[in-house]
Amino acid sequence: QVQLVESGGGLVQAGGSLRLSCAASGRTVSNYAMGWFRQAPGKEREFVAGISRSGGNTDYADSVRGRFTISRDNAKNTLYLQMNSLKPEDTAVYYCAKARGLIVTRRSSEYTVWGQGTQVTVSS
Repeated sequence: QVQLVESGGGLVQAGGSLRLSCAASGRTVSNYAMGWFRQAPGKEREFVAGISRSGGNTDYADSVRGRFTISRDNAKNTLYLQMNSLKPEDTAVYYCAKARGLIVTRRSSEYTVWGQGTQVTVSS
């Protein structure tokens, strides 16, 4: 059974940066696509970024494209999300998730294991 634990969230001013990490334990996640989602208060959880098994293919929500970068280190069984030029509207709980397969997907139903989330707050 895979467990995912996010870290790196916090409070940052607009224009600042944060790097989220997602450490997997229990089993390797190197054979699966991975993704980041977020949920702001009163809103539904939304796709942020996804990465294929090898890391060769990535996908981003339009709202974060050019500002966020998803990456993975399969040797460390860890997923990352580098967030630059943060905006107040990026404020949310951020979740990492393991996909059912190896291809990048935006559909939350295709993710089978979720972390507990880490809070990111961007002040104006």
